[in-house]
Amino acid sequence: MSTIEGTRPSLIAERLVDDRHSLPLSVALHLVPGVLIVAAYLLLGEPLTRAVGCPAFLGWAIALCLILIPIQAGLVWLGYQRNGRLSLEGVLQYTGRPVPRGKLLAMATALIGWMMVLGVVLAPLNDFFKLFFTWLPYANTGGSGNNTYLDLHGYSHSTLLVTTLICLPLTGFTLPLLEEVYFRGFLLPRLAHLRMWAPVVSTVLFALYHLWSPWVFVSRVIFTFPGYWCAWRYNDIRLSIGMHVGVTSIVAAFGTAALVLGLV
Repeated sequence: MSTIEGTRPSLIAERLVDDRHSLPLSVALHLVPGVLIVAAYLLLGEPLTRAVGCPAFLGWAIALCLILIPIQAGLVWLGYQRNGRLSLEGVLQYTGRPVPRGKLLAMATALIGWMMVLGVVLAPLNDFFKLFFTWLPYANTGGSGNNTYLDLHGYSHSTLLVTTLICLPLTGFTLPLLEEVYFRGFLLPRLAHLRMWAPVVSTVLFALYHLWSPWVFVSRVIFTFPGYWCAWRYNDIRLSIGMHVGVTSIVAAFGTAALVLGLV
């Protein structure tokens, strides 16, 4: 691990920015954020949104912000520990932009189409698996991400509109982007020693990380794997960002537009 002369990173930083993570460490780094997000929702997000009379998906957005933003700050800290300055060099990988712009656009468009079509096609599968998770205290909150705009009943149109406008830049763009930076830019490259299994493990662990919607596990593995395989195969995080952020932005924009136009 390289550093500037006269500095030495902490042992924790050295282990985290090493080119290879052990499987137990990688599992922990994937799943602990999910546990913390659920805890943040139950302890703060849900009580807060209930107190102000807003839909639960705002609570999930709050919980995600409370965990994902500090994680990004942690990556910056690792960069400072490694480089002696504010830089993510050596912390994030797959950032060299090896895929030409035209090819990138075509591939990202195809991945967006795949994810959106499979998300619709596999919806009945999600409904089936949800029958096994009705015991969860947040099973009927609508969750976040692609399920954000399902939790609409019992609220005035103005409340829903304000809430979706607040969530639009968060669940539509910022939070998915932060996830890709962490899971594909930081964690996936450090699974490279698993060779062809690296994107498989990354996809499965990322799906498991979504503890707030475990019933979507199977379909999430299916509709996200191509994007994460491409990011690994071409060493270009822009492919997974394009797919993930592209889909969430479209879903969030259409959901908000439907509310603005009074279609829902």
